Amino acid sequence: MAAPVRFLTGITTTGTPHLGNYVGAFRPAVEASRRPGTENFYFLADYHALIKCDEPARVQRSTLEIAACWLAVGLDPERVLFYRQSDIPEIPELTWLLTCVTGKGLLNRAHAYKAAVDKNNAGGLDPDVDVTAGLFMYPVLMAADILMFKAHRIPVGRDQVQHVEMARDIANSFNHLYGDLLVPPEAQIDETVALLPGLDGRKMSKSYDNHIPLFAPREQLRKLIAGIVTDSRAPGEPKEVEGSALFQIYEAFASVEETQRLRQAYADGIAWSEAKQTLFDRIDAEIAPMRERYEALVAEPARIERILKAGAAKARAIATPFMAELRHAVGLRNLGAAASAPKAKAAKAATPAFKQYREADGKHYFKLVDAAGRLLAQSTGFESPQDAGRAVARLKREGLAPGEPQLQLAEGVAADQVAAALRQFAAD
Repeated sequence: MAAPVRFLTGITTTGTPHLGNYVGAFRPAVEASRRPGTENFYFLADYHALIKCDEPARVQRSTLEIAACWLAVGLDPERVLFYRQSDIPEIPELTWLLTCVTGKGLLNRAHAYKAAVDKNNAGGLDPDVDVTAGLFMYPVLMAADILMFKAHRIPVGRDQVQHVEMARDIANSFNHLYGDLLVPPEAQIDETVALLPGLDGRKMSKSYDNHIPLFAPREQLRKLIAGIVTDSRAPGEPKEVEGSALFQIYEAFASVEETQRLRQAYADGIAWSEAKQTLFDRIDAEIAPMRERYEALVAEPARIERILKAGAAKARAIATPFMAELRHAVGLRNLGAAASAPKAKAAKAATPAFKQYREADGKHYFKLVDAAGRLLAQSTGFESPQDAGRAVARLKREGLAPGEPQLQLAEGVAADQVAAALRQFAAD
């Protein structure tokens, strides 16, 4: 019988979830937790919250609200591992072990860090103003979250794929030194998950102040929906569904038949007030029972605390023995047992590798790393993954051409080192 596939999902405990979080994360995650042949891990990333928020009461309140949201929307703590990150002391311990094998160059390329530096440079400031070590090390902590539980698949949006790829790189670096102990994860992107527009048509986000809180009181929900931006077309005039935030939000909640009826109503010239009432009725029908459960849960924080502690106990039953195995692998061992200790598992043979990814500029890139995960060369940007793949295939087949225009050598790396790495592909 095949071993179950492990999925892992976390959400940072800052702020209050909104409808976009529900449609894009909570609802699909709860549906996925019921799939046969899977093990599912859901955690509250409160260590991550400390990077973004220095208000203790806000972190505590957000942890309560987000835990209540998960439970209210149907997550069953008896079927999944549902825990608070800070209740698992093995996670920060693993973070340190991973820190010791992670190259600074890898962290330099993290999107969040680069964005902070770029913002400072654009403002004429020192590049490191307000850049904490926590922000810089964020990808290592995220890798520890994933690698601690040997997760195979990490459901993420496209903007988070880099973190999963970095976790893979870090796992490979560790395994090269200490043996095949960590499971390199894969990102899972669900293209069918809706990205909800906000009240102004932009992506729904607390940063834009255009969001609708998930469990807003009924009358507040009605008022916010009434404020969704529409055009000036009068009742009786046909209306376009393309670009209509109101229609897109409705589509994320409605059935295919319901969506088609509203599409026809747009064509027939439905009044905006009537369309907004239709949207309110549809959302409230789905959210109202959850809102009632949520309010009951928030009113019983001790009950949520018990659920999280029970989840932590199940999670630590996995993490504690695995951490002992990792400690032994790196040499943190019982000295009294040293004479009879078995030899450490030999590290498996590793080879250079190409890694393809997509950057925030929308272009596709690849990098060449050596057997230890050290960066050797970085490509220029390609318009499609196919173009990048063809360039990789050519390099594997033909090796490094003099003055290769599509490949930039990493700092301190000579062309003959890259050529030697490429010859290994030809030999294979």
